[in-house]
Parts: sequence; C-alpha cells; structure tokens
Amino acid sequence: MSRVAGYEIEDELRALTGRPVRIAGVDEVGRGAWAGPVVVCAAVTDLSAPPELPGRGRRTIRLTDSKLLTKPHREAFAAILPDWLDAHAIGAASPQEIDELGMTAALRRAAVRALSALPEPPDLVLLDGDNDYVRDPRWRVRSEVKADQRSITVAAASVLAKVHRDGLMAALDTGFPGYGFADAAGYPSPVHQKALEEHGPTPHHRMSWSYLDDLPRWRHLKRHRDPLAGEGQLSLL
Repeated sequence: MSRVAGYEIEDELRALTGRPVRIAGVDEVGRGAWAGPVVVCAAVTDLSAPPELPGRGRRTIRLTDSKLLTKPHREAFAAILPDWLDAHAIGAASPQEIDELGMTAALRRAAVRALSALPEPPDLVLLDGDNDYVRDPRWRVRSEVKADQRSITVAAASVLAKVHRDGLMAALDTGFPGYGFADAAGYPSPVHQKALEEHGPTPHHRMSWSYLDDLPRWRHLKRHRDPLAGEGQLSLL
C-alpha cells in the first residue's frame, strides 16, 4: 500500500453513483490517551490536487496519514489545508463525556458535532477504520480500513484533528507541568506515569480508565459505569 494518500476511494464512490458526490472525510485522534478530549475532524475537498510541501532537493512532501508525517510537516500542512479545502470542522468530546458515555458514544458525539458544523451536509461520510461510530441517520457512512493512507480527504482530516488536539494539550502543559502534555499529548509515557504516581490525575484525565488500577495511591478515584443503568451513569466503587 502506498504511504501517500490519493483519491482511490473517492473515485470508486463517484463511479458507483454515476454523479458528483460531496464526500466528508472523517478521522479521530485521542482515542488511546489517558488525558484530554477525543477530537474528530470532518474535511471536504473538491477532489483537486492537494498541496505539497518542499522537501530536500527536488523531493516534495505529499499529504498522507498524520502518523506518517513529522510534527513540522503536520503543522505546515495544517496551516495551508483550510484554504485548500472546501470546508472542514472540528468536534470534540471531553474526558468527562468519555467517562460518562464510554469511548464509542463519545466518538459518536464528537463526530456528530464536527459533521453538524459543516456549512453544507455531505452526501456521504468516509470514515477511517472498520467501525461506523457515527451511527446517525442523517449521514450515509462508509468505513474503510487505512482510509487515512488511501484517501486525500481523510488524510486532511487526520492532520487537522491531530494538530488541533496537540495544540489543546500543549496549552494544558502550562497549568499542569510535569505530565508531558506538550510532548506526549496525554498519551501513556514514562513521564506521564511518574507524574500520575506522584501527583495523581488532573481534571483533564479520564477517570474511568484502567491506568488508575496501577496507581495504588489514587485507585480509589476511579469511576465505574453501571452496565445495567445505560449510558451516562457513573459511580465511585
């Protein structure tokens, strides 16, 4: 599989419908973090050639999954993508919503917020992964594994979501130094683990997550969802 995204999936969808299709590429970031929100971006292109960045010599840096780009390249793309895209929007779900609803429902809430904020509704939503976490009758959804490496539209969403969330986490680093928020964006790391052991979780941590099981001093703070009470029911057990 090419590491550079193209319009493979978009072209297939247009051929199937036989007409122009307004596609919103959707990707998320923050699912595996211990702290911070989960962020979803919805991006819409006009299927034109995407911007490129100058590399060394005659090499150019082309748009692809944010995880395959360096931080400087992600930030450079994030600065120019909004002017190139037809539209884009960001949605997020807070750590508290993640605790109350669970990750799948929190992802759905963030995705609906992003899609609802687009100036025009898309004809189809192209989602990275094998699970339709949007599950909303207002939008037709197609899930594709590795869509962020096969679709320019999803790749653009992945870059904008990543840079947006990294910025949010870096801003938290000032008020909560020592947790490595600026470097690891709330994901597990030795620095993060040590700060949790010494100082406990911040208001930006997910309090229903299993990392608390490994912190004897703070384990009593863990929140648990009652499986019989439905979404949104939390207790301290």
